[in-house]
Amino acid sequence: MDLRVQKTRNSIINAFIELLSRKPIEKITIKELTDIALISKATFYLHFKDIYDLSEYLENELLESIIKDIPHPEYLVTSPREGIREITTSFSAHSQMVNILFSRNRTTLLLERLEPKLKELIFKKFPEYKNHLEAEILLTVLIQGDFHAYAQFSESNFDETVDVLGRISECLITNF
Repeated sequence: MDLRVQKTRNSIINAFIELLSRKPIEKITIKELTDIALISKATFYLHFKDIYDLSEYLENELLESIIKDIPHPEYLVTSPREGIREITTSFSAHSQMVNILFSRNRTTLLLERLEPKLKELIFKKFPEYKNHLEAEILLTVLIQGDFHAYAQFSESNFDETVDVLGRISECLITNF
């Protein structure tokens, strides 16, 4: 990609993140974004269809980064304590962007898009779990439940929260 194009795209992204950290996506206008990015509306539209297209682009980039930072998603099944630690460590490393892009009423969107990606990676190692109702429900409980508990309790004590989640997940897997 041309350096000027990349600089413009980065300017758009930085302006969007700045605005999104202060207000909900529904309140962000192209005009204020382009004013901050020091570009014209026409230039914005060369890169993205609208604010939601830009947001989806950044959300996908973030989800890919989170997934990439989980070296062994299958550990959620084979070694739940380590699997939970890998997943929560990845979330923690990306927490600032997660909080900006998926703030307010958008947290469920994060899980709606992350869960299938994690399951897909686990199914590569355990194809017998795909289309197996009990296994798929177990994975949903592990992914969704661990995420919600992590989000609720990790600020008070990250290590203890991850340890408790690991033990509970291990019990679920052992009894599966």
